[in-house]
Amino acid sequence: MTAVRFQVASVLGALALCTAMNSPVLAQKKYDSGASDTEIKIGNIMPYSGPASAYAVIGKAEEAYFNKVNAEGGINGRKIKFISYDDGYSPPKTVEQARKLVESDGVLLIFGSLGTSTNGAIRKYMNEKKVPQLFVASGASKWNDPRQYPWTMGWQPSYASEARIYAKYIVKEKPDAKIGVLYQNDDFGKDYLKGLKEGLGARTSMIAMEDSYDTSEPAIDEHVVKLKASGADVFISITTPKFAAQAIKKAAEINWHPVHIISNVSASVGGVLEPAGIEISQGILSASYTKDGSDPQWNADDGMKKFYNFIAQYDPKANKLDAGVVFGYAAAQTMVKTLQQCGDDLTRENVMKQAASLKDFAPDTLLPGIKINTAADNFAPIEQLQMMRFKGKKWELFGDIISSEIGH
Repeated sequence: MTAVRFQVASVLGALALCTAMNSPVLAQKKYDSGASDTEIKIGNIMPYSGPASAYAVIGKAEEAYFNKVNAEGGINGRKIKFISYDDGYSPPKTVEQARKLVESDGVLLIFGSLGTSTNGAIRKYMNEKKVPQLFVASGASKWNDPRQYPWTMGWQPSYASEARIYAKYIVKEKPDAKIGVLYQNDDFGKDYLKGLKEGLGARTSMIAMEDSYDTSEPAIDEHVVKLKASGADVFISITTPKFAAQAIKKAAEINWHPVHIISNVSASVGGVLEPAGIEISQGILSASYTKDGSDPQWNADDGMKKFYNFIAQYDPKANKLDAGVVFGYAAAQTMVKTLQQCGDDLTRENVMKQAASLKDFAPDTLLPGIKINTAADNFAPIEQLQMMRFKGKKWELFGDIISSEIGH
């Protein structure tokens, strides 16, 4: 009798083992710091104060999106705990906040932190600690360097890539142009300038003057006056929102009407053009990869319907015209998609593996035809843009969607 029981138990044990081995449901859950059966801790650093505080809406939109995800049951049953700190757009403060998030709060990863110099200040630390620094809110080319920095990945198109598109446009449409460039004196501005010169190639002599400003300056009026005096008839404003609005105002004030191109990061109708003045912003050029919340053409678009419903329910104080809100929504969607792909393997290593395995993912607020693709050797999720012109109260897209190889 005992022998029979033993045989039955052995058979049942073998069957159970076989079932467990063949059942993904019973696969072992794997967690690193910041993840558990019930929670995923995500860290974030934003300039809620300081010279780049116009971007604070991005962090608020991301928090609201995660609140939406939590209200709908979370990610594979886990709620997101979003911990977002202010760094005032100051790199030393960014370092302090990153250490706090990793060492005190014990987050699984840092997501969507804003700024080129600020993220540059924590990149080495994040890679030494092997903590994902994901979907950096900056278009610097250097975030696409998986070999040297395997724990850091960008999200938006690179600044150099965008600037190359502007250079091609100018050479084609205004080959005798005299270009005046105003750029922010940091990695952000220098990356754009490098891309512009790459795009102009042998025609860099078209640049009549390049002038830089520091974010600590209260106003950039004198720089705009100098650029007009150079005889430039094309003005490329490589500026963040506050300074982009100042440049638009000053150019109008001194009766300077060049072909005016502004960087995508400052193409927000609600955040830049309205404060500068809709009337004096007419005809300004830029390029985009996201839908414009102020444009009625998207009212019937399924993705934007979801976005408008999200605003109404979870972020009612947000300005749907602000490009930062559209950006934050799409970036948060990308983060959620990555975590969904992780399943029950919420290790930092798997988070990076899944972030580098996105295939034709199209967040609701990206332009039709623009999709997110990543790979182990490609940490540049978005590599496409379309030119646009400001007319009336909205941006009008023109030309084809342009794909550009992101600088390595």
